Amino acid sequence: MLDRQEHNPDEQGRIHLQSDCERCFGLCCVALPFASSTDFAIDKDGGTPCRHLQSDFRCGVHTSLRQRGMRGCTVYECFGAGQMVSQITYNGRDWRQAPETAKEMFDVFPIMRQLHELLWYLNEALSLQPAHDIHPDLKSSLESTRRLTQLPPASLLRLDVAAHRAEVNQLLLRTSELVRDDARQKHKGPPVRQKIGGRGADLIGAKLKGADLRYANLRGAYLIAADLRGADLRAADLIGADFRDADLRGADLTNSLFLTQFQVNAAKGDANTRIPSTLSRPAHWTP
Repeated sequence: MLDRQEHNPDEQGRIHLQSDCERCFGLCCVALPFASSTDFAIDKDGGTPCRHLQSDFRCGVHTSLRQRGMRGCTVYECFGAGQMVSQITYNGRDWRQAPETAKEMFDVFPIMRQLHELLWYLNEALSLQPAHDIHPDLKSSLESTRRLTQLPPASLLRLDVAAHRAEVNQLLLRTSELVRDDARQKHKGPPVRQKIGGRGADLIGAKLKGADLRYANLRGAYLIAADLRGADLRAADLIGADFRDADLRGADLTNSLFLTQFQVNAAKGDANTRIPSTLSRPAHWTP
């Protein structure tokens, strides 16, 4: 349905935009706060190590997180920001070795995560042939974002991330429009008539079983606990859509736009759920 470049010139770069816990100082287990809820069994303040974090920065209950009520930990994805901060920004010196850097490191981590998320989207945009006319602008934005990730801690903390996100978002919006328009023009078969969603749509708990959502703009849509079993989401823009507990069993998201591992992890799926090849099938999905 979508024309993607056979060989994305930056495909190798995307590998580094995935979590590599072996090279991280357990930053998500320390820097981020969480409250007792359906996602977390305990309360934890930001900057405080989770009680399950071991001396080697590994999780002591990693294989039983969901059974222990720590579902949120299995959903989270840092887009490789953890290993970037640990190994590059702080040159492999952890917050236990250098406790004077701890607070700064924990403050830098969420900023780096935002930058790495943008890199993920920009890499995907560059793989989409219908957006070829704006590839030079996308490449420029990719390089400028990469340069920001190389900044020292003090400069990262001064960075106006919101302003940079807004600039990148304009390019991603244009990419989405070009790609979805191209897919509509090449559409064969009965016309897609269903008008569901729209940017930021409130679809919490919506009954969308078997819905034809091809080419839809679902940017930032609230799809929490929505029934999307067997739905067709090919060429739909899903950037920022909230898929917590959404039922994606049998759904087709093969060529959806800007879907992330974080969103997939938050949803329910099965062996018949089709997702982009760049993403991994969550272990908690049913066979």
